[in-house]
Amino acid sequence: MGMGAADVVPGVSGGTIAFITGIYEELINSIKSIDLDAARLFFTGRWKSFWKKINGNFLLAVFSGIFISVLSLARALEYLLEHQPVMIWSFFFGLVLASSYVVSRKITHWKYPKVVALVGGIGIAFYITSVTPTTTTDASWFVILSGGLASCAMILPGISGSFILLLLGKYSFALHAVNERIILDLLLLGVGAVAGLILFANLLSWLLKKYHDITIAVLVGFMIGSLNKIWPWKETLQTIVVEGEIKPLVENNILPVPGAVDDHFWMALLMMAAGIGMILLIELILTKNREH
Repeated sequence: MGMGAADVVPGVSGGTIAFITGIYEELINSIKSIDLDAARLFFTGRWKSFWKKINGNFLLAVFSGIFISVLSLARALEYLLEHQPVMIWSFFFGLVLASSYVVSRKITHWKYPKVVALVGGIGIAFYITSVTPTTTTDASWFVILSGGLASCAMILPGISGSFILLLLGKYSFALHAVNERIILDLLLLGVGAVAGLILFANLLSWLLKKYHDITIAVLVGFMIGSLNKIWPWKETLQTIVVEGEIKPLVENNILPVPGAVDDHFWMALLMMAAGIGMILLIELILTKNREH
């Protein structure tokens, strides 16, 4: 459910939550196991073997949580992003900041190639989150492609699937489809998401197996670079009209000044601290569980 909530917000990745909770590599390998062999088991009626091969109980739990969370939290998060943007961004900023520290501890020896990978990841994420969103076609093929690209980003810590949809001009389209239960649009996005997820999971699984620490370093870089997007205090430079409402299109990060930029400055800092505290608490609980 935490992954689903994160994926609804442009700038926060469900992959980050998977990393924090220690299920990331199992998730990648489970998705990777959905292959031609799994399809053969399914279509020959060997459903028990199929379910075991794809780690079905685990995937069912994860994706049920994501599905429930997206359906139940999409409208609430849409409201909060519109009416309390600094508060919600402050919380997620603290969440991702602490997450990048926690995940970086998976690498014990920071040698030159890993540092280069980290810096490269930061640069890529910073660039992607600085690109101006665009307006695109609503044709079925492009909706499927958007779903595929968003699902790839969805399992990358630091790069949000919903932000990729925003860059492709399909975030409002997807949010509207979820809130209004537009089945055809949801199916098109779903087909692209499933295909993209399986293909990309295979690539990530191979990278984690062959170049584990370097891959982790790049993923940590993605998380740090994405902080550019979720910095709470911004000024709007350019707007766009979406479904009759004025939405920010181009924003610039600014430094907060108590009492000038935001009347709730200290509350925003408290929300940021709450995000950091939540991650450190989760990490503490998981560490104790691993020790036992």
